[in-house]
Amino acid sequence: MTTVMEPAAALTDAWLAADLDEWTVRVVRRHFDPVTGSPYWLARRPHLGFDPMDITRYDDLAWFGPFSLATLRELDPVQLVPADVPRPLAGRIWESGGTTGKPCRIFHTTAMAEHHTAWRLRGLRLSGFEPGRTWLYACPSGPHIVGRGANQIAELYDSTVYTMDLDPRWIKTLIRDSRLVEMNMYVEHTIEQMTDVLETGRVRYLETTPAILQALISRRPELVAGLDGVGLGGTQLTPAMYTEIAEALQGGVIGMTYGNTFGCAMGLPVERDGAILPYLPNYPQVTMAVVDKEDPRRTVGYGETGRVRLTVLHDDLFLPNIMERDQAVRHRAGDAWPCDAVANVRPLQVTSAAPEGLY
Repeated sequence: MTTVMEPAAALTDAWLAADLDEWTVRVVRRHFDPVTGSPYWLARRPHLGFDPMDITRYDDLAWFGPFSLATLRELDPVQLVPADVPRPLAGRIWESGGTTGKPCRIFHTTAMAEHHTAWRLRGLRLSGFEPGRTWLYACPSGPHIVGRGANQIAELYDSTVYTMDLDPRWIKTLIRDSRLVEMNMYVEHTIEQMTDVLETGRVRYLETTPAILQALISRRPELVAGLDGVGLGGTQLTPAMYTEIAEALQGGVIGMTYGNTFGCAMGLPVERDGAILPYLPNYPQVTMAVVDKEDPRRTVGYGETGRVRLTVLHDDLFLPNIMERDQAVRHRAGDAWPCDAVANVRPLQVTSAAPEGLY
């Protein structure tokens, strides 16, 4: 374990110590450099209305305005990768959940995959999960980046991992079309697969979504009580859900992650007995701000609720000012961390929310 986890910790420590303004300038200049730049951003440069080489600090990214997700639905993801990443590219294209329309797609370079993994390992350690245990990984896979977690836990956390598949797009389709009988059949199908593994008594940790875990608790609470911990991913975990899960788990570890295909945040220790559920973005490659729902340039005050604005500042991917379909509370992460946290994330309350389903 030392050969894997300690280098990962060193990487995240170095990232957390980075100056965000300096990081921003370097990444922006890489993507707009005529030699190293990414084809998409080089083509956009004449139409921006400003020179991106004039950017000197993180706050200057407001010049770009909100990034349209429609771009990621139609664009070849390779066009976002800088030209000096060796071609032909070899790697995975990941897709968003497709809740609000056709899925968005991005390409992950080797460096991006390593970044994702290093933060994943830090989150596991911070939450208190022990290496060398047996897991059931009940999360989406296929085109969804969350599916990488099974291999990360198995290969880098010295663990044995059972897996099963979920199709979040299908369950959302059933909800959207009011096909409730079929939806309930899918839920039962999912729980049946989980219980088949959990009844063996070999599994110590379960990774899944809050909604799925709630369904399992309602049907087989004794299987949850027998676990040593759960990891919860997805885009919605409320304090009430956290309390229910903590009571069912009877003292086990609860780890949390928030995010999507574009960027993730690891759960920090909960506060006020679960009333505050904070997450720290995978800084500085991913930043999250909580902004006014009507004015995405204005950051709300601490303790206030607003819309999540996400920016990707990776050497190999630049996506400024993505307006997420989530809202959160702006939260002070504390002196140990270089940026704000987002807390108590839930679907954006502006228009009628798209169905969340099991994810």
